[in-house]
Amino acid sequence: MTVLATTATVVPTESTQQAIGYPTLFLLVLIGALVPVVPTGALVSSAAVVAFHQTAPFSLALVFVTASTAAFLGDATLYWLGRRGMGSKNGSRWLEAIRSRAPEERLTQAQEKLAEHGVAVLVLSRLVPAGRLPVMLACLLAKWPMRRFARGNFPACLAWAVTYQLIGILGGSLFPEPWQGVVAAVVLTVVISAVPSVWRRVRSAR
Repeated sequence: MTVLATTATVVPTESTQQAIGYPTLFLLVLIGALVPVVPTGALVSSAAVVAFHQTAPFSLALVFVTASTAAFLGDATLYWLGRRGMGSKNGSRWLEAIRSRAPEERLTQAQEKLAEHGVAVLVLSRLVPAGRLPVMLACLLAKWPMRRFARGNFPACLAWAVTYQLIGILGGSLFPEPWQGVVAAVVLTVVISAVPSVWRRVRSAR
């Protein structure tokens, strides 16, 4: 009985999880937007799984607001840093980081689509794995002002947050335990992220 009581006191309550979880989610998504090595989609899906199993009202809504806001602010900050690099004589490490993750072929495709469809391409770029930075670089090279980029990126971040949150809700609804849903959501997001690169390799091999 003592062990059970101790375990019960160690498990954090929902209010504690929310007090720690939402700021952590915001910070990690923000960092992931600036330094694209953090799997932000998996983070949002995992947070949605946990929120799905909570009894507190508006948990899923808070995950959506937190993730979309952090993604938007991170993208806006990175774009602003990229614009500064474009205007600088020697560029900047942020601009070079964007260039290094935007292969020439992907950049050319992004420029063509941006010229044809404009702001709508930003929305799709957030939903396509590894599509965000080539389109962002295309916007920088096209000298889009910050206001125009933000106007297109806002719905892109909303659509991105909804998509990965739905993946988390799916995982949470299929499994009774939150950790099982988290594993399922992470696996699904990894598979979704890997499909485009695998398809490109298959196509190039042919």
